[in-house]
Amino acid sequence: AGIGKCVALDLARRNARTILACRSRERGQAAVEEIRAATGNPAVVLRLLDTSSLASVRAFARAVLREERRLDVLVNNAGVTGLPFTITPEGLEETFVTNYLGPFLLTNLLLG
Repeated sequence: AGIGKCVALDLARRNARTILACRSRERGQAAVEEIRAATGNPAVVLRLLDTSSLASVRAFARAVLREERRLDVLVNNAGVTGLPFTITPEGLEETFVTNYLGPFLLTNLLLG
């Protein structure tokens, strides 16, 4: 939703292979179908990613590096605010890991 969906729509309109990295399979798949229909670009795909989980970030990065020939652009867009103080199963504060540590780790893992 929001800025991320707009960016994905613009990339797909430019005929780019576009990977939507989403926490929710249902919402992500709906966005994929909407973007494909709006652009005619079949190369819009969904991959699950939860940046509040470093394990999810690592799994996503491994899959992208294994499955994609190249990665030209990475847009780190997702973030949260106003959550109650919560510690993740990995022992990290949820807002901090979601907004900063997860995207930082993802970027570094994808640099290759």
